[in-house]
Amino acid sequence: MTAPISTTFESADFRKAMGTFATGVTVVTTTKGEEVVGMTANSFTSVSLSPALVLVSVGKGSAMHGFLQESRRFGITVLKSEHEHLSNYFAGKRTPEVEAQLAYDWHEDIPMLATGMANLACRTWAEYDGGDHTLFVGEVIGLRVLDPNDPLLYYQGYRRLGS
Repeated sequence: MTAPISTTFESADFRKAMGTFATGVTVVTTTKGEEVVGMTANSFTSVSLSPALVLVSVGKGSAMHGFLQESRRFGITVLKSEHEHLSNYFAGKRTPEVEAQLAYDWHEDIPMLATGMANLACRTWAEYDGGDHTLFVGEVIGLRVLDPNDPLLYYQGYRRLGS
């Protein structure tokens, strides 16, 4: 017999359930003055083909939330399996070794990592309240596909295709 559906659950239970959905891993970047700032995000999806729109979900309590609201622009880098160290870095596990390796490419005034599977340069199209997160919808104003093979995946932890 299967377990009953629970109507009372903790946020940890919800996080565990969401961890059963495999996603790609991205780094969202923007600027704070002259500085490039970023965060790892797996809450990323396409929204529309025409116009080209994407969505990223950002916690309201994060520093990145304020940076995105102020800059009104952001870059997305879709990570390859070999970029787990970049995902960890932008998730707050910063090391001098990774910081020394960081390189950015720019489209207009939007920074993106110079490596990865794809880059998307976005201007904020809309913001929507999403509980303790804000859903930032960005209009893609520039993109490139670098290497569409071997993505870094998140499924109850980092995964690679075939693992």
